[in-house]
Amino acid sequence: MQGKRMSLLLAVSLCSFGATNKLLVVEEKEHNRCRQHRFGHFSDWSRPVNLGSSINTQYSEFHMAISADEMSLFFSSDRPGGLGGNDLWVAHRVSTEDDWEPAQNLGPTLNTSGGEACVALSPDEHRLFFCSNGRGGFGGFDIFVSFRKDTSDNFGWEEPVNLGEGVNSEFDDGDETFFLNPQTGVLTLYFASNRPGGGIDDWDIYMSTEREDSTFNRAVLVPELSSPRRDAHPTITCDGLEIFLASNRPGSYGGIDLWVSMRRTTHDAWSTPVNLGPVVNTLDDERAPYLSADAQRLYFTSNRPGGFGGSDFYVTTRTLCDDNDTSGGGHACNKN
Repeated sequence: MQGKRMSLLLAVSLCSFGATNKLLVVEEKEHNRCRQHRFGHFSDWSRPVNLGSSINTQYSEFHMAISADEMSLFFSSDRPGGLGGNDLWVAHRVSTEDDWEPAQNLGPTLNTSGGEACVALSPDEHRLFFCSNGRGGFGGFDIFVSFRKDTSDNFGWEEPVNLGEGVNSEFDDGDETFFLNPQTGVLTLYFASNRPGGGIDDWDIYMSTEREDSTFNRAVLVPELSSPRRDAHPTITCDGLEIFLASNRPGSYGGIDLWVSMRRTTHDAWSTPVNLGPVVNTLDDERAPYLSADAQRLYFTSNRPGGFGGSDFYVTTRTLCDDNDTSGGGHACNKN
């Protein structure tokens, strides 16, 4: 009876959420952050750079999401000044060449006395998705979504809504990323869960598609991206052809590494993930990747030596190659 009541309440909340933002479904299709269907060939990833003391602290900075203009950074941290174990924070900068201004806590509308993490922005940036174990729900960590009318207002978030039993389970669910199909307008949610039926007692990658009323269909395992080891925190290019994840599967250099999988079209299965290699990965943990909108910067968290605290934010970059450049002066490109 309790489960049915929870499902009914969530259905009413999500339907209300969907009705309130019905026009934004159309807007999101038109606002798709991907300006190209296919990006083309990229160079190799550069050696990662620490984001510096203007954002990293002696404490741990975890999951992050960055706006399309890369001026606003949403993240989870256990730094002082929060309401729980890990809180959601936001930092702003004037330009991509400037340091980050002091981070501000997103407050009790989003944060609880429990933990909040797994932050991600929807393609139109009106919705902020995150996971929490301090709001009740179906299990340990559930995925929630909050809406804002003004995408320039980083503190205009409304009361979060649980994504419901199509996505959440009695176990831990989080690490969400999105692909908005430009042809169909369908939003696909990829996320990680430690529910049974995937790997052996660890996290695996699942996917669910959004309905017109903003509710989500029942999630299914993505077997190509899942292994008997830990597979978590996917982040996908907006053309839907490349997806990165954190995993400690065989072939890793350290505890948890960053990996990438590709597909030729959005109708194809994902390829076997490939390790990003020792330029990006270390003997320590590299995790929680998040792609920039143009797919040329990959932000992530690492506890490698040389940082400011337990875990810091880093960024690695790559260049979109000009296949017609025959001058010999361009960036060497890996076209595999």
